[in-house]
Amino acid sequence: MVVFLVPLVLGFAIDAGSAFTTAFCRRWGERRGRQVTFVLRNVLGIPLWVVGLGLAVRTPSPVFFHGTLPAEFVGWLLLAGGSAIQVLALFALRSRAAMPSTRDTLVQHGPYAGIRHPIYAGLLLQFAGLALLRPTRAAALACAIGVGWVHLQARCEEMDLLQRLPAYREYMKHVPRFLPGNHARRRVAPEGG
Repeated sequence: MVVFLVPLVLGFAIDAGSAFTTAFCRRWGERRGRQVTFVLRNVLGIPLWVVGLGLAVRTPSPVFFHGTLPAEFVGWLLLAGGSAIQVLALFALRSRAAMPSTRDTLVQHGPYAGIRHPIYAGLLLQFAGLALLRPTRAAALACAIGVGWVHLQARCEEMDLLQRLPAYREYMKHVPRFLPGNHARRRVAPEGG
C-alpha cells in the first residue's frame, strides 16, 4: 500500500529543492543555476510526484465514503477549476515558471493580481477534487501530503523571491498567498487620517 509514498515524497522533496534559484545562480552562475532549477523541478520533481499521486489513486485501499453523483460532479469541477487557474498562471509567468532567473521581473497581472501562488492554489483545488473522486485512504494520504508540500513549497519560493525581486516584499503585504479576498486590496491608512 505504501509503495506510492516513495516517488510521491521523493518528488515533493526534489521539487522543494528547486525553489532556491538565487542560491544556485550565486553558486554556479546564472545559466547553470537556472538549469539546476529546471532539472530539479521539471525533469525530476514534478514527474516523480505525479507518478506517486497516480500510484496512490490506483492503490487498492479502504474507502471513506462511496462516491455519489454530487461528489463526483464537485470533484470534476474542482479538478477543472484548478487546472484552469494553473493554465492562466502559466501564461502569465511564461518561461519564468519552468526556468526562473535572478533577472526576472515581478508578475502582478492575470491571476497574480489576486493571489501570490495561483499555480499552487490550483493544485490545492485539484487535490480536493481528487480526494472526492477517489475517496480512499491511499489517495487521501497522498493528497494530504500534497497539501503540506504546497504550503512548504510556497514558503520556500517566497524566501527565494524576496532575494530575487525587491518589489516582492511589498507585493506580499497586499496580495494573499492562496485565497483571493478583500484583504488583498486593503491599504494601510496614513497616520492621522
